[in-house]
Amino acid sequence: MKKGLIFACVALVLDQLSKWGIAHLFENGFQGWSFGGFFNIVKAWNTGVSFSMFSEGGFAKTLVLVLFALVVVGWLLYWLKHEKNGLAQASLGLIIGGALGNVVDRLRFGAVLDFLDFYYQKWHWPAFNLADSFICVGVFLLIFQNILTFEKKKGDKK
Repeated sequence: MKKGLIFACVALVLDQLSKWGIAHLFENGFQGWSFGGFFNIVKAWNTGVSFSMFSEGGFAKTLVLVLFALVVVGWLLYWLKHEKNGLAQASLGLIIGGALGNVVDRLRFGAVLDFLDFYYQKWHWPAFNLADSFICVGVFLLIFQNILTFEKKKGDKK
């Protein structure tokens, strides 16, 4: 469990520091940054969830999203407490830290600060942040770890 909690804390701190840094830059006149025709640093407030879904609803919606995220984090902490695999512990930690990073934003601002904007020509992927990245990497690693475990168990049965 310790490994997962360390990963969660590191993810949460890195997420909040990155958002603080971006917000600070924009507050001091930074106009954004474009790199290589495929990436921008932007400042975008997301009041909804993935792809700005459920962005209407005000405080009640924010409260529901925060409570839902905290229930999920509670379930992930329970899983983490019983997880023996080190990669799964790290993965769960990344997901927990990312989820808590976005919860902190919702509680402080009523929205999540997104700033990573990838695009191709005129097609933009919705802006996201480090918390979102940690969640995605954590989920990917959990799937990868489960595939490895499944293949190992399948090989043991032969």
